[in-house]
Amino acid sequence: MAKRRKVSNLLGLAVLSALVTRPMHPYEVASVLRARSKDEQMGIKWGSLYRVVQNLEKYGFVAAVQSEREGGRPERTVYRITEAGRAEMVDWVRELVAVPESEERFKAGLSLLAVLPPDEVARLLEGRVGALEARIAAVEAELAGSAEAVPRLFLIETEYELAARRAEVGWARGLLAEITGGSLPGLAQWREFHRSGELPDELRELAERGGDPE
Repeated sequence: MAKRRKVSNLLGLAVLSALVTRPMHPYEVASVLRARSKDEQMGIKWGSLYRVVQNLEKYGFVAAVQSEREGGRPERTVYRITEAGRAEMVDWVRELVAVPESEERFKAGLSLLAVLPPDEVARLLEGRVGALEARIAAVEAELAGSAEAVPRLFLIETEYELAARRAEVGWARGLLAEITGGSLPGLAQWREFHRSGELPDELRELAERGGDPE
């Protein structure tokens, strides 16, 4: 079961992931997240950006560094991620990968998979697969018990759920095999990042993409 978080909007997680690279003001955060396509991957609603940033600051996950003004633009506050924010981000991604809930939440976790070490991701995926298989078995039993008494027309959505869960299990098993077998492209850089704490140059450039929107 998912934890009850102080900031539960996935936009909060996206903001934390952007601030890991360097301090930014909210306009810049939005630009970086758009450049990384996080708005599509995480279902971001931009209208709540400033409220989410304020809540992150309220609970100590980000802290204001300075305020700056360019030309006639309004003053902008630059924020940095705190140690509590880093811990929250990692724990949040860990939960999104491990706990089978909505597809949107799993996709959000996958989009930030690099914040976790590969071996931990493998363990989390194993747990997710186990939970999914248990759910599949329960739904199969329910479906079998209803098949004779209920017309199939009224069980179609259950059949769809089974098909979707089976597909997810197959995909997750494939990713797990690539990680544990060492065939996943970029795995060495991923491991090195968690060993040294430094992003490889080619990954740093990708992580810092994005400009300042008008």
